[in-house]
Formats: sequence, C-alpha cells, structure tokens
Amino acid sequence: MKKVVTLTSLAALFSGAVLADGHLPGEGVKVTAVQSPIAEETFQTIVVNKALEKLGYDVQPIKEVDYSAGYTSVANGDAQFLAVNWYPLHNAMYKNAGGDDKFYRGGNYIEGAAQGYLIDKKTADKYKITNIADFKKPEIAALFDTNGDGKADLTGCQAGWGCEGVIEHQLDAFNLRDKITHNQGQYAAIISDTIARYNEGESIFYYTWTPYWVSGKLVPGRDVVWLEVPYSSNPNNTDTALPNGKNYGFDINSERIVANKAFAEANPAAEKLFEIMKLPINAVSAQNMLIADGEDSQREMDIHADKWISANQATFDGWISEAKKAAK
Repeated sequence: MKKVVTLTSLAALFSGAVLADGHLPGEGVKVTAVQSPIAEETFQTIVVNKALEKLGYDVQPIKEVDYSAGYTSVANGDAQFLAVNWYPLHNAMYKNAGGDDKFYRGGNYIEGAAQGYLIDKKTADKYKITNIADFKKPEIAALFDTNGDGKADLTGCQAGWGCEGVIEHQLDAFNLRDKITHNQGQYAAIISDTIARYNEGESIFYYTWTPYWVSGKLVPGRDVVWLEVPYSSNPNNTDTALPNGKNYGFDINSERIVANKAFAEANPAAEKLFEIMKLPINAVSAQNMLIADGEDSQREMDIHADKWISANQATFDGWISEAKKAAK
C-alpha cells in the first residue's frame, strides 16, 4: 500500500512540475480507455481520447471488453477510464467492482438516455395496445408470435449489458413470463432482423435505447410507439415514472465517465476533464446513424469525432482550458 501511495504522489508531483516548465499536464502519462464491443459507444470514447491528447497524455488504443470486465479493469488500474457508465443501469456492476473506493466519477457526460419496449404503430393503433400488461391477453401476445408457440417474441437485450436484468425482473413482476419470450443474442443482428420484418409488414415487439440508431430507422410516434408498464419495478428499486405521468419501465439514464480513482487523484487535469465534458445526446444519435449507414470503421469514426469537435471548437477548447487550470 505504501508503494502505491508513493508512486501516486510522485505522479502528481511530476504532473505539476512539467506544467510549471511550460509543458502539458499529461506528458509522459499513458492512458487506456476500455469500452464495450458496441460500435455505437466508440464515438463518445474517441472524443474523450482526443481531449486527453490535447492535454499531452499518451493515449493508447481503446480496448474492447464486456462491461463487467471493463469495470474490473479500470478498478485494478489496467485501464484508466470507461466513458460509458450507464447510471443507474450499471449500478450493480459499478458497486461489485469496488464502487467509490475504486472509482472517480464526476459529472454527467451524456444525459437523457431513454430505454424501453416498443411495438409497431399500426398494430398498436388497431388493437389499442398501450401497456406491456396488454400482453396478458392471449390474443394480443399472439400478434407478436414469430414461431407459433402462442407467446409474443421480444427482441431483447444482449446478455451482460444490464438491461437484460431489468427485462427478466419485469417479466416476473408483471406476470408475463408465460406470455412473452425474451429473445437474446447479438443485438445488432436480431434488431436488424426485426426491422426487416417490420418492412415486410409484420408486427414487431422490441427493446431499444437512446442514443442509438434504431430510433432513426423506426421513428417513435411515426413508425412505432413506446409501451408503458403497469408500475415501477426494477432491480434498482427506482421510480421510473416520468413527470408527465408516463412510465416506460426504465430509468432515464446518464452516461458518465468512470476513471480509476488513483489515476484521477494523480492527474487533476484528467480528473477535471472527466467531470466537465458534456456531449449532446442528439450528436451521439446522429453519429450512430452514420454507423448504421455503413461508416463503421475506426478511421471513419475518428473522422466523425474530428468533425464534431471542429463544429464545437469553442466548447472543446473550453474543456481543455479548464482542465489545464486544474493542474496548476
């Protein structure tokens, strides 16, 4: 423990010393980000990396791991940050990996991320379906049956993401286990199949979230509708009712930057950056649509980030300025 504290203290002193000599606060310090294999979460990680580079940090290639492994990696110091901590959806993973004792978590990087269940508007209007509890009626569940077993087929959440725990909890809480089949798999593949079935005129029932490209292809209110739930019920025991009285069963999440606590304490410039960065949710959704349209290579996503920064240069420069001040 003494060795760790000493190294941390030296790193902090080093950062201050190089700044005093006119250099950047991150010079000589390597930083590695981890993220899930979801390509649509790469853009927000790249933007953070580009800001860290401006502060002089030696930014390493992003490592893709499952969420739970990502939290463990950051907690252990094998990586320095995760840009997509879904709050409160990932509360259990965050806590299990060490919580506030292991992590630094400041502001909200992206706000207003919605999740929930949707069905095609044509079927919703025809049968007056507004709530997932309507699936208790066998004739309603059968409308979304794709394999002839009489149960509605839900295009669900990929295992390990956190959302699957909410869905499984609610199937039991709302007594829908024998009316709905929660189909899981590689999400991009199963949602693409769902969209294809919609385009062929079939009824569809699926889970999705924002920011993500699906709601650009199937537009809520025009092509599909959100389903409400009977009441709030989820593993976090939170109230998911919205101010307008609607309840879609999931918390409105924020995406937060989580960093290794020792790293953040030793690098006040990075710590401040992680606290103050904010990315509009619509910017992420727009970039996700580019991915859906085929611009999904690392080079193309890097260009997306450069273009967003150029269009928002004053904001970006403000982050860098504030972060540098914190290192003095």
